[in-house]
Amino acid sequence: MFSDYLSRKTSNVPNVVQLKPEKAKKDISPMPGIDLELQNWLELKSTLHEAMLDRLNLSVIEKMDAAEFKKQIAGLVGHLLADQGRTLPADRMQLLIEELIFEVTGLGPLEPLLADPTINDILVNSHQNVYVERFGKLERTQVRFRDERHLLRIIDKIVSSMGRRVDESQPWVDARLADGSRVNAIIRPCAVDGPSLSIRKFSAKPYSLDRLIEAGALTEAAGEVLRGLVDARLNVLISGGTGSGKTTMLNAMSAFIDTSQRIVTIEDAAELQLQQDHVVRLETRPASIEGTGAITQRELVRNALRMRPDRIIVGEVRGAECFDMLQAMNTGHDGSMTTVHANTVRDALGRLEQMVTMMGSDIPMVTIRSQIASSIDIIVQLSRHSDGKRRVMSIAEVNGMEGDVITMQEIFAFRQRGKGDDGEILGELLYTGIRPQFMDRLISAGVKLPEKIFEYDGVPG
Repeated sequence: MFSDYLSRKTSNVPNVVQLKPEKAKKDISPMPGIDLELQNWLELKSTLHEAMLDRLNLSVIEKMDAAEFKKQIAGLVGHLLADQGRTLPADRMQLLIEELIFEVTGLGPLEPLLADPTINDILVNSHQNVYVERFGKLERTQVRFRDERHLLRIIDKIVSSMGRRVDESQPWVDARLADGSRVNAIIRPCAVDGPSLSIRKFSAKPYSLDRLIEAGALTEAAGEVLRGLVDARLNVLISGGTGSGKTTMLNAMSAFIDTSQRIVTIEDAAELQLQQDHVVRLETRPASIEGTGAITQRELVRNALRMRPDRIIVGEVRGAECFDMLQAMNTGHDGSMTTVHANTVRDALGRLEQMVTMMGSDIPMVTIRSQIASSIDIIVQLSRHSDGKRRVMSIAEVNGMEGDVITMQEIFAFRQRGKGDDGEILGELLYTGIRPQFMDRLISAGVKLPEKIFEYDGVPG
């Protein structure tokens, strides 16, 4: 029982601790905007956490299983509370022990959010202001950090585990949690209101195309076409805005790559979850503290070409590596895929043009566009709507050049019919009635699509 721990004397403190002299109690100023009960709870937890850090024997902790560790922490908390002449109801004691364990072994207040499978993003605007994205919609949480120093300690815990740092000379950093979740942190002076932290959680179970169809992201007909395009080794560009599901779609489509093919993936932060065995994953590296040793996506794309890949997958093209990726697509690495940040299919082509010009060369624009037109076969455009759902807005085919303009035709297009009473967007991803040119390539590759996919009943305006 937790009450048993409250009466323990110093001589009975569990062996997980080594008693040290107590530090002088620091003055804690009240936090504006937080009710007194929550403030008192945070102060109690902060005081106990500091006392625990003074007394914990970390070398012993590392050898304990979770149950034994929790038992030892419970004993220590009971002892510390008894020293202060305080008692807690059993349910509050249990909560306190769990939160202190999170502080010692995990990421403090973030741990329950990281464990919640319904949360996709964790957005810490400040130590008192934490939002999450759940089911596509943002909502504010009751999670709080004690102060900026507490939040900074959690940020440092994340980045130091990867051998990186964040300080005034380098006030922002990208990192990754042990489970693959993507992290960005930024601190003062760039973050005016104090440290900010953004976490894109890594899904333990990646979405399949069937799950995306069930979620209403696309129709079965469009899904069959995407399967066929991957099977027939067409080059695919997935386009969308922030949080539109580009990486999710890339993961889902990559599942249809033949297991006999050698795949090389290139990312800034490794988050693709390809299920095939014949995969080599490459990841960029930031510069060291001395400003040396950086490895860029462009360097990795160039190196990948020497690795005898059947397909190259770049998580997202952002710069000059776009040119090398286009060349790879156009020189025997059919079926390669990548994503780009853009809001329409036409904008996606414009973004590619801009990135190629970032090389600083004097390649004429018409030549750049010709390279794009001969490299990209399909553009899949995604969007996150106001109802929080992510949907495929368009599947377009790149046909070639007409003068100095890249020509395309839309094969599937999302047509909105209105909004439901609950704010849900009503509409469908429909076949436009245009016979795609890629049908000949699918036939040559032995890929057969159900004839009903291209039955056209008219697209509502």
